[in-house]
Amino acid sequence: MSDLHIRSAALTDIDAVLAFWREAAEGTSISDDREGVARLIERDPDALILAERDGRLVGSVIAGFDGWRCHLYRLAVHPEQRRRGIGSALLTAAEERFVALGGRRGDAMVLERNETGQHAWRAAGYVREDHWRRWVKHLTT
Repeated sequence: MSDLHIRSAALTDIDAVLAFWREAAEGTSISDDREGVARLIERDPDALILAERDGRLVGSVIAGFDGWRCHLYRLAVHPEQRRRGIGSALLTAAEERFVALGGRRGDAMVLERNETGQHAWRAAGYVREDHWRRWVKHLTT
């Protein structure tokens, strides 16, 4: 694992991140565009955490902390790199960030149909909470 490099994203990474998500992430988000990712990096420069191997982007996670809750989004590992500890390394970095910021509990949004993702979260010690439902209202058209 010593060849794996974990770091915060920079504005210069936006195009690579968007291309990576199209290939490795499950589903899309309304914020999957240059403006959305730039806004994230500018607002919280350490929230988007990347994993690189041999100079190539192989994983990502967004570790957002709003001062109250710790939210995890976009945990993705390149399909050819899965089951090699990359997701675990990203979650460790995210959890360390949360603890340093005073966070107490991390939560993740995982698509129902994403069985691979659900397995990964379960393996990382996260527990599904069926008594919660996500409520969404789009603020832009």
